[in-house]
Amino acid sequence: MEVVRKTGILGGTFDPVHTGHILLAEEVAGRLGLCEVVFIPAGHPWLKENGAITSAEHRLAMLKLAVAGRPLFSISTMELERPGPSYTADTMVELGRRRSAEEELYFILGWDNLKELPRWHQPQKLISLCKLAAVPRVGSQAPDLDELEKSLPGIKGRVAMLDGPHIDISASEIRRRVAAGLSIEGLVPPDVALYIEEHGLYRGGEGG
Repeated sequence: MEVVRKTGILGGTFDPVHTGHILLAEEVAGRLGLCEVVFIPAGHPWLKENGAITSAEHRLAMLKLAVAGRPLFSISTMELERPGPSYTADTMVELGRRRSAEEELYFILGWDNLKELPRWHQPQKLISLCKLAAVPRVGSQAPDLDELEKSLPGIKGRVAMLDGPHIDISASEIRRRVAAGLSIEGLVPPDVALYIEEHGLYRGGEGG
């Protein structure tokens, strides 16, 4: 019997990447038996068009520091290289072209984002291209899959609903703490904290 290779996809602005992202990727990989987790930093997230984000150069540099020495993790810069808004469905199409047809892709997202999936760009296409690994978000209730099924037929068979991990770390809180001159020890990997300090990121508040 052929063993299917399972790969996790974790997208985000990573502004900055934090220990919650790392713990999340590790735990989802362990629970689902993933061989790899690919971190994909967003270029121009369509849901954050009006919000300033730190330059791709800095976000990618911090991500590289965070995953260094972790063979389970890799980074794809496809969304940074692609012009225009970053749509997950387009990314999954491109990943499908680059990877083996036998590979099973799991897009990792929070319960809150799963609830909003019908609003996403081509959600039906997305769930045809990959499975979803849905994880808890602090303050968010588990989605009603029966309700989602009405909007996205077939989604119930494409979602792995996980009851953990419960991570209460946010990039916005990290940016706020840096702007206020507060410690971010333990919230980001040590090398990332050093990078933020050395490059003076987030001292002006949101973005850097």
